[in-house]
Amino acid sequence: QVQLVESGGGLVQAGGSLRLSCAASGPIVSINAMAWYRQAPGKQRELVATIPAGGRANYADSVKGRFTISRDNAKNTVYLQMNSLKPEDTAVYYCNADITIYYRSEYWGQGTQVTVSS
Repeated sequence: QVQLVESGGGLVQAGGSLRLSCAASGPIVSINAMAWYRQAPGKQRELVATIPAGGRANYADSVKGRFTISRDNAKNTVYLQMNSLKPEDTAVYYCNADITIYYRSEYWGQGTQVTVSS
């Protein structure tokens, strides 16, 4: 079956940087949009950034100018480069992908913790 495996989370000081990766594996025919979401304690999961198979990326206002989403289609991988991190960026970050195998469906990674200390 399809799996999304995230890596790259951790603890960083405010102003620092982290790079998240998410690799999709399985009987994949094609990957459409890929995205990163995050969920902070006591809050709803929110969209951070999304990147279509072809086209421009979109970002939440709170991360514009600091985060960059990119993808490597040959590796079925999406990245999130996070710069100028703030304590309010602390959350579990989830990878999301719209993937076609025999049918089209949405998949989620297991999540990776990002903690930004002040």
